[in-house]
Amino acid sequence: MAENITPALQMRNITKQFPGVRALDGVSLEVMPGEVHALLGENGAGKSTLMKILAGAQPLDTGEILIHGQTVHIDSPQKAMSLGISIIYQEFNLAPSLSVAENIFLGREPRSIIPGMIDFKTLYRNAQEQIDRLRVRMDVHTPVAQLSVAQQQMVEVAKATSRKSSIIIMDEPSAPLTDHELEALFDLIKRLKNEGVSIIYISHRLEEVFEICDRVTIMRDGRHIYTGEVEGLTRDEIVRYMVGRELTEAIPKETAPIGQPALTVEGITRKGVLHNISFELKHGEIVGLAGLVGSGRTETARAIFGADPIDSGSIKVDGSTVRIRSPRDAIKNGIGLVTEDRKAQGLVLPMPIKQNTTLTNLPLISRLGFLKMGKERKVAEQYRTSLNIKTPSVEQAVKNLSGGNQQKVVLSKWLYSGSRILIFDEPTRGIDVGAKSEIYKLMNSLAAEGCAILMISSELPEILGMSDRILVMHEGSLAGELSREEATQEKIMHLATGGE
Repeated sequence: MAENITPALQMRNITKQFPGVRALDGVSLEVMPGEVHALLGENGAGKSTLMKILAGAQPLDTGEILIHGQTVHIDSPQKAMSLGISIIYQEFNLAPSLSVAENIFLGREPRSIIPGMIDFKTLYRNAQEQIDRLRVRMDVHTPVAQLSVAQQQMVEVAKATSRKSSIIIMDEPSAPLTDHELEALFDLIKRLKNEGVSIIYISHRLEEVFEICDRVTIMRDGRHIYTGEVEGLTRDEIVRYMVGRELTEAIPKETAPIGQPALTVEGITRKGVLHNISFELKHGEIVGLAGLVGSGRTETARAIFGADPIDSGSIKVDGSTVRIRSPRDAIKNGIGLVTEDRKAQGLVLPMPIKQNTTLTNLPLISRLGFLKMGKERKVAEQYRTSLNIKTPSVEQAVKNLSGGNQQKVVLSKWLYSGSRILIFDEPTRGIDVGAKSEIYKLMNSLAAEGCAILMISSELPEILGMSDRILVMHEGSLAGELSREEATQEKIMHLATGGE
């Protein structure tokens, strides 16, 4: 970077202390105008805390922030926005009952000539311009609650870019996107870069870093570890900086003895959503469920788990037909679901780790209707240790954990439930390479113990690396099945796009 150009952003020696943990320890970050700067690190490294400070969502303890060479004091999100800083959070910050247009311009709605009224015609026109700029198809009148996760992400992007910010923070923006949507996002990033906008790009998909980022800053355990040009770095070097150790194999699939059918799904149908879904899942087996966003993968998982009703079809567990009308029925029959949206559907955020861990099996820690607090704490401590959950205490509220550690709490909940049939919906979404490796090893060990695992994933290397068999969905139907030996990315995509 040219030395005579004033950086768009300088964060100098930032520190932040939470009860029992030093989240940031003298961290510095510098981003130039028109630069795409990757910010990397394992979950819990401090990336999100640093960005929340920049966005005004968290106060810093000590340190200094300069925007275009001027020292600033950012004490609120409004102040950050006034300084030209926008953030796209990994966990969405949208109002579900409002339309796409209302979310994009929330708090900045164009005013009508009638005092106190909104000019909705202008609002919808301006919102459509922002969506069109992303080169995606979306009706801006649609309530956000009716959108897919990928579409909601694009609304978040539109909301940030509509503010004409000079610094945009993107925290895992690509995680739920299809290849087409990802291509549109990268195209937008390149256009913003040409306009002089600085982008801080947080992602655990290292191939994206090499494709679109100019420089990279790597954090570990709340400290700055490395800053340098992306060009010339290797993936192994980045991983070594991030985790402080070698990861010899990213997806360490282990073979396990495959037994009798644990789950048999026969002809599940839900009008307009799922069409005659039938498959088997055996003990000791990991079956991948692939397909494009909107193909019906998550809807299949929710139908099996009793979260959504079905019009016809049946489910067998260990050869016996069971009636699953609710998640309670699924849990009673040994079925657990690790949901795609862990915050909205997998956790009770204000509650501590220990209570989230034991939620699915309270009778095990109860007597005569009273909870045994000591036993609850002991159970949670065991999972904190075995799953390497980074937290000072199991009394910590789950909302204060990083995304990867929240995911581990979700996993601990289902392990404690004793479920022998586990559905993992995007199990490593937004999780760093070190935590991914831990989750893969956990899945291997569960399969070795005889658990049956159905894994939904948008990451084809993950599907190919971890699956014994692969089912592919297209428009609510099963398009085909591939063995581990015959499966390739090309064959999966061929089926996922409607090929025979």
